[in-house]
Amino acid sequence: MDTCRFAPTTSGRAHPGTLLAGLLAWLDARSRGARIVLRLEDLDRQRCRPEFSQGLIDDLAWFGLDWDNVQHQSDQGQAHAGALDALAAGGVLYPSRLSRAQIAAGGRRAPDGGWAYDNRERGTALPEAGWRSCDLPLRVRLPEGRQRPVDEGGLDLAQDPAAAFGDPVVRNRAGEVAYHLAVVVDDHRAGVTRVVRGRDLASASATQAALRSRLGLPDPVYRHHLLLLEPAATGQEAEKLAKCHGSVAADALRRTLSAADVCGFLAWCASLRPDPGPATPRQLLPNFTWDQVGREDVAVAWDGRRLRRIEVVPGREMGRGV
Repeated sequence: MDTCRFAPTTSGRAHPGTLLAGLLAWLDARSRGARIVLRLEDLDRQRCRPEFSQGLIDDLAWFGLDWDNVQHQSDQGQAHAGALDALAAGGVLYPSRLSRAQIAAGGRRAPDGGWAYDNRERGTALPEAGWRSCDLPLRVRLPEGRQRPVDEGGLDLAQDPAAAFGDPVVRNRAGEVAYHLAVVVDDHRAGVTRVVRGRDLASASATQAALRSRLGLPDPVYRHHLLLLEPAATGQEAEKLAKCHGSVAADALRRTLSAADVCGFLAWCASLRPDPGPATPRQLLPNFTWDQVGREDVAVAWDGRRLRRIEVVPGREMGRGV
């Protein structure tokens, strides 16, 4: 039996993009009789709070989604440390002194729009006492060459992440395990075989595949889907709906709309319905297929009382690659 997961970051309440991503992951799993895990990604101590974790659980339950298991990423510290032990034993873990400003000064952009790291510190040894005694960020020397994770929707995820991004940080200066390593370890521990997520994360797939190869872990199959975007200002490109952009939170939606109103609207945005009328996840399930799901991103807006679909965003079509 396949195992799927939905893994929101607990830096705020759910917003429409969170709900759409959760809906598509849930429909994918339930339509194929798979298990689905809700994993609350709460490692960032500066941004993540317990009240946001509970708020997300409440919002997703209100929306109509259920889970076979609920996990907190922060409970996996022993497994994360075990992975760092394995990487150190393999001779591929090293400390990094370069600041973000120094990396940016290199002037080379990575595929996700950030700055690429040039791997210049690969020869730096860990302290004799081991990685636990190191107060610097830790990176992993990735294998050279292209990684080829599979996306069922036809996205080309092949990439040489060591060249395109550079070796990733896997533990930050604050001692927190970083996103890429935590995702790889947690997916494996949960037995995840399918990952359904927004296409903004597609460019992370090859780096995660490279980390799995270092740890001897199998790759899941991916399915990347459309995004909901903020309406674009004149002359600017639309950005993904996100908590950091002040996207309307589910507690505000819940004051004026029913869960079925929100679900029907989001299903319409994803081309699962011909109109935005009320619907529940259970009502969408019998007819769900990925062939129905739209491939272009959609800009939406909140006017204080209702959600509005502004436009399908031209030029942001799924088949055009990462």
